[in-house]
Amino acid sequence: MNRASLKRSKILHMALMGTSDPSGEAEASQEKPFVLRALQIALVVSLYWVTSISMVFLNKYLLDSPSLRLDTPIFVTFYQCLVTVLLCKGLSSLATCCPGTVDFPALHLDLKVARSVLPLSVVFIGMITFNNLCLKYVGVAFYNVGRSLTTVFNVLLSYLLLKQTTSFYALLTCSVIIGGFWLGVDQEGAEGTLSWTGTLFGVLASLCVSLNAIYTKKVLPAVDGSIWRLTFYNNANACVLFLPLLLALGELRALLAFPQLGSAHFWAMMTLGGLFGFAIGYVTGLQIKFTSPLTHNVSGTAKACAQTVLAVLYYEEAKSFLWWTSNMMV
Repeated sequence: MNRASLKRSKILHMALMGTSDPSGEAEASQEKPFVLRALQIALVVSLYWVTSISMVFLNKYLLDSPSLRLDTPIFVTFYQCLVTVLLCKGLSSLATCCPGTVDFPALHLDLKVARSVLPLSVVFIGMITFNNLCLKYVGVAFYNVGRSLTTVFNVLLSYLLLKQTTSFYALLTCSVIIGGFWLGVDQEGAEGTLSWTGTLFGVLASLCVSLNAIYTKKVLPAVDGSIWRLTFYNNANACVLFLPLLLALGELRALLAFPQLGSAHFWAMMTLGGLFGFAIGYVTGLQIKFTSPLTHNVSGTAKACAQTVLAVLYYEEAKSFLWWTSNMMV
């Protein structure tokens, strides 16, 4: 195998497994050529884009499809977390039983580690729940604008929690984003499709996304920097915390009365959503690990723009010039 092939294999392995050279991440970063680092980051960002866009369209189907008529957004989110936990444990067991078959860390539930990850898990629950609730009440096209304040919250929280100052131009950018958000809300209202409930959930989701990016960096040392371990503990905690919500909101009763509860197609789509939930949890953490919380949010915003164009084309919607302007601003 020539040097170019070895480099490509190394890029793919590091990007997918979230690992670095044993000599240390900082030292490896200095030794790696710029092109190698750039290709590695490009691969990670591409994985995030494809996984995230696919998951948004699938979740829209599960949460607001006329053919399903399923009104249990918390259960949909809970099931995706459960599938992620089972996949993590299954891959861990496979790696233990058949060494060399799959490269996956050993996972054993440690209550001490689970408690360390718990603050992030609370934020994680808020992030995925408010994301799904926003998507339930607004269209995929407006989903970008509804959750566009992520970068604004990230700058604000970086100052409040991390004591990181921000440049004048960054603050100016935040002002443009806020202006675009209000313009988008105004134009959505003018078209008669505005949901204030969905918009509020979008703002709360933006706040939680920013908190999630910051706390992920803080919590990674508790799981030895392993994205897989963080994904396992995060989703395991979420499954436990979701149970009282399912009971309190009466979603279990609604699920039992669901006409398609025994449908193989329904559970296949739910499981596919869980697979994407597994993937997005990993690639999100991976993107934060290889870039930064702010870069992750910028990438997410750019991805959302591409997602908006796809949604308008797919649903054959007609939008005004000012509506598109609001999307360009955010």
